Amino acid sequence: MSALLELDGLEVRYGRTRALRGISLTVERGQAVGIIGPNGAGKTTTLKTIAGLVRPAAGSVVFEGRSVAGEGPERLVRRGLALVPEGRQIFTTLTVAENLRLPTYCGRSNEGDVERELDRFPILRTYFSQPAGGLSGGEQQMLAISRALLCRPDLLLLDEPSLGLAPRVVDEVFAALEGLRGEGVTILLVEQSAARTVDFADHTYVLSGGRIELEGSRDELRGDERIERAYFGLGAATA
Repeated sequence: MSALLELDGLEVRYGRTRALRGISLTVERGQAVGIIGPNGAGKTTTLKTIAGLVRPAAGSVVFEGRSVAGEGPERLVRRGLALVPEGRQIFTTLTVAENLRLPTYCGRSNEGDVERELDRFPILRTYFSQPAGGLSGGEQQMLAISRALLCRPDLLLLDEPSLGLAPRVVDEVFAALEGLRGEGVTILLVEQSAARTVDFADHTYVLSGGRIELEGSRDELRGDERIERAYFGLGAATA
């Protein structure tokens, strides 16, 4: 059985800078996979390339057995890819309700799905008719995750969901991600927090300088000193 997502020899360049240098990784259906590494390692570039926001210079992106490298993000969303971007990027002047109605363009959601997400994150129901800009950082992250889930993705991409959040709120976000995994949602998670990601993910890749320096299961990587060395072995790649 083929993997849900396969990257093989993926290279990305920004001008003369090689942001990714031959990245290869696999995400099996139903897995939670993590990507960790220092700033500038190429983590965000990897997600953007998968999501169709960056065109690779070389290598392949295969999703559900089909090459999708270079396809636009709109088509990839309809194919079942959803990205929760770094910084959340919700529409702060729109209400929570309006933010949650936007994904109807993907053709994969209905009104019942909105109710499901309000049940998942009840705080969104409380502020349903209020501008999303009035939500706290954690509440905005919950809204961003719900917005992505409304397209019923086969693969959910998350870029730094804990960024800028208080520890208690980070706990809430990761509890929600655990719930999603329990529902069978396939997750590819980019995070700065190495220990948290290793504990959460079934398999984690460690990036440094645009290359995969290390990979392994939760049991293989938990407490591995090589992760710390990879974090301090900074490369020239772009995050």
